[in-house]
Amino acid sequence: MSTSTDHGRPDPEATSPAANSDGRPVSDRGDTVCVIGAGASGLTAIKNLREHGFGVDCYERETGVGGAWNWRHDRSPVYASTHLISSKPFTQFPDFPMPDSWPDYPHHGQVLSYFERYADHFDLRSHIWFGTEVIRVQPVEGDRWDVTTRSTGGYGPERTARYAAVVIANGHNWSPKLPRYEGLEQFRGEVMHASSYKDPAQLRGKRVLVVGAGNTGCDIAVEAAQQASRCWHSTRRGYWYAPKYVLGRPADQVNDTLLALRVPLRVRQWLYHWTLRLTVGDLTRFGLPKPDHRVYETHPIANSQLVYYVGHGGIGPVPDVARFHPYAVELADGREIDPEVVVFATGYLPRFEFLDASVFGDSAGAGRPTLWLNAFTPGHPTLAVAGLLQPDSGLFTLSHWQTVLFARLLRARRDRPERAAAFASRVRERAGERYSGPVKESSRHWFEVGHADYLRAVQRALTELEGK
Repeated sequence: MSTSTDHGRPDPEATSPAANSDGRPVSDRGDTVCVIGAGASGLTAIKNLREHGFGVDCYERETGVGGAWNWRHDRSPVYASTHLISSKPFTQFPDFPMPDSWPDYPHHGQVLSYFERYADHFDLRSHIWFGTEVIRVQPVEGDRWDVTTRSTGGYGPERTARYAAVVIANGHNWSPKLPRYEGLEQFRGEVMHASSYKDPAQLRGKRVLVVGAGNTGCDIAVEAAQQASRCWHSTRRGYWYAPKYVLGRPADQVNDTLLALRVPLRVRQWLYHWTLRLTVGDLTRFGLPKPDHRVYETHPIANSQLVYYVGHGGIGPVPDVARFHPYAVELADGREIDPEVVVFATGYLPRFEFLDASVFGDSAGAGRPTLWLNAFTPGHPTLAVAGLLQPDSGLFTLSHWQTVLFARLLRARRDRPERAAAFASRVRERAGERYSGPVKESSRHWFEVGHADYLRAVQRALTELEGK
């Protein structure tokens, strides 16, 4: 008989004993599913698995829910002024709407409170082990998994429990991707990655160079334009800067209308270029480089203020960095600038340090799994990844439907094994499929998806799984 903790959760150490390949004791959790992470994707995984009748143990290394959106967490990339870049209707979970009184683009504090309300509404906290990190996930016979955990920070003993399935929802925006430049180690100024940036006070009165033109890099450059004594913004190529509002509506809502009407990509690109010509004009006249790609071929940059501050002289666009000197930075065009602070807004790389890379078909260990629907890996039908997506809209809806699909797959393995076997065949055949138009080949676009195409693909998978 299993016992429970004071919080009503079953105690993994009080279940049927077993042993792993090393002979160490393992607590067998039966049909329970393990979820790694209690951010947006982990929370919706717990909820959907519970609604489909599965027991769930979720392990969260931090002390609260919210993942990346809880800026009190060590690994959170959130800074003081962070807001959603996708509008409210295209961000919220489909079965838990954000309040009507909230703005189109909620502040990160509101987003965290949304997750806390979600967790309380669906009674998810009782299934989460806070302050517990997963250090090893190993496949065992029968498509089961041994999950080894310990207290965050390495304190206390390691504990291993055996699960029927695992959902990995550890996020992919917490491990900084740092560039390498000649002379960087000798540079005497302050160097930080955007993951360490929290407040514009860090830039106040200083000469600042921001490297990187993603959404975070553009946000930090805008804040530097207001707080720093001088701001340079270095980019490798030209980009298209989308305003957050078009025709008086959030831009993603306008774009979604075009997608719903099945307007061809070329037509949508033409409309976008036409809109920019009417509103902003030729970006090169501001000193910004001309984009070397068409709209929608890189992840969208939603920022209504960058061009404004460039136009007012608050941001000085500069090309890529060539090398560093002790007191200067040399640019690709031969110029030198003298920043006191350099902020690398150069993105993040996914990390699954608790799992052997070969499980994901990632033989090089680069962090780019070979998956179908960015969630399912060939050869391991009881393993899924939730939220490993870089969509052109909000993520939470996509994570919701990913985990609904996984929950129904697990149910099919029990009730309709022939359907589950057919699903496994499709995973093998389709792993690596893309769900976006042509995009630039870079780690930033490894997980790029068009939300409309992706949701249609998930719907087809649900229909095929259930034989409708």
